[in-house]
Amino acid sequence: MTRFDAATEDERLKLFADAAAAHRARSGDVMTVDVDPDSDDTEGGEVPPWIQLAGTELILDCTDEELERLKALLEEFPEFRIDELVSPEEAEGTNAVVTARSDANRVAGFVERAFREVYELDDEYRAWVTAI
Repeated sequence: MTRFDAATEDERLKLFADAAAAHRARSGDVMTVDVDPDSDDTEGGEVPPWIQLAGTELILDCTDEELERLKALLEEFPEFRIDELVSPEEAEGTNAVVTARSDANRVAGFVERAFREVYELDDEYRAWVTAI
């Protein structure tokens, strides 16, 4: 891979698909996609959202509202399912592990929609692939 960030939907979809394919080809431990901390969506001291891919599992941290939006999004991705929800007492929210048995393009589409619909980011958010 030669690029690691993107700020339009088409660029992000290609970036996410290329990163997922590289992650799987390299049998990497984890692929991490972070939202640029300087994005308009993350101002005000909020920690920017991130999504990780570990083999066939997508890992996301969600508030209760985000978890409900994640469940709604999964209705459109029947080949994806929640395998585990962990809500530690010391954390505000839930760590969701979603099995994603699909190709890199479908994973990329899910990641894009999760950032836009689950985390409610605007159309121009910038994402970085920070680990493959």
